[in-house]
Amino acid sequence: MSVDTVAVETANQTFYTAIEEADLDAMTDVWAADSEGLQVGCVHPGWPLLTGRSEVLRSWALIMANTPYIQFVLTDVNVTVFGDVAVLTCAENILTAGDEGDSSFAAGKVVASNTFVRTTEGWRLWMHHGSPVLQGDDDDEEEEPA
Repeated sequence: MSVDTVAVETANQTFYTAIEEADLDAMTDVWAADSEGLQVGCVHPGWPLLTGRSEVLRSWALIMANTPYIQFVLTDVNVTVFGDVAVLTCAENILTAGDEGDSSFAAGKVVASNTFVRTTEGWRLWMHHGSPVLQGDDDDEEEEPA
């Protein structure tokens, strides 16, 4: 595993830890700065494309403020580095809890693509795109056409 691959995986883990800990300062540090020709972007499952650092960080602040508990178990992690750009794909296996006093939990799965750019501060997130995976009963056999 290359040094860049390890650094991208570390930056990616920092991103998910920031969400789990509702740490907006850490989330702010994860994202690249907007510049001419480079605006960060984010697609949360079910949301439209958000562009620009301030809009993206505002969305994370909103999510963090309204999520009492969330945990990510990442699987199927794959990193490809192209010079100063890296793409990490993974499955986010998510466990969330209801409001305080509500003891219910919910689980879900999202497939994510996280694109990082190399900066003078290290690898920073440029684009996060999460797409929900519809959960079906894996034991059901598909009916074959007659």
